[in-house]
Amino acid sequence: MGRWLITGCSTGIGREIARAALEAGHSVVVTARRTETVADFADAYGDRATVVALDVTDKGQITSAVQAAEDAFGGIDVLVNNAGNGYLSAIEEGEDDKVRKLFDTNYFGVVDTIKAVLPQMRDRQSGHIVNISSMTGLVANPPNAYYSSTKFALEAVTEALAQEVKSFGIKVTAIEPGAFRTDWAARSMWESSTPIGDYDENVGARKTMIKEFANHLPGDPRKVAEAVLMVTDLDDPPLRLLLGRDVLKAVRDKLAAFSASIDEWESVTKDVNFPKE
Repeated sequence: MGRWLITGCSTGIGREIARAALEAGHSVVVTARRTETVADFADAYGDRATVVALDVTDKGQITSAVQAAEDAFGGIDVLVNNAGNGYLSAIEEGEDDKVRKLFDTNYFGVVDTIKAVLPQMRDRQSGHIVNISSMTGLVANPPNAYYSSTKFALEAVTEALAQEVKSFGIKVTAIEPGAFRTDWAARSMWESSTPIGDYDENVGARKTMIKEFANHLPGDPRKVAEAVLMVTDLDDPPLRLLLGRDVLKAVRDKLAAFSASIDEWESVTKDVNFPKE
């Protein structure tokens, strides 16, 4: 059985991953900013569930969480970076402090947590890092421009990291959920407090739609957890795993449009090079 550290376990996908891992017999460091939201894991699973306070924007708490895994279980085999927040805003509406805080949580918090676990994984020549990304990390639409930006950045880190650590026996996977029924659009969602009326019919309407349909989305968070457990059992896991019919269609449509654009402008693309000597 493996030793897991999972960030953002208070609700939604993170909570389901923690539950599924514990039910499968793994030992898990279950983290949340407020430990009372995950105290039930220790009650239900005893010593196999270590509850730790973790705000991923606090490097001291990251260090403490990794040390807690070392003290309780002897290390970390699987790191799941799930903690994150959303932000609904047109680009022009974006508030600097909120956007930077969004990046601190969704991007820098993930990077700092990865850097904290890599030394022990390199020493053991094994491990699996699972980054919970998003459909919006592959396809950007309003009003998620800034949230998508954090996830696009996470995609780049994931892709490069997989190549950097492959020779150490460390695996890396990005999980790409579409629209899932979590509290992402409620408790975990931030919104610009400076809306601009000119964007009401486009960005504003999409904000309203996201909030109204949050409790009626098609994706089952438990199925994400089952997929994560499946991936971590594979000898050769995918770099990216798309989860949901919506993300599958969105990515295929984007790839088709991108490919068509490449073909249409191929002559211009090639024309900028010096002539072959």
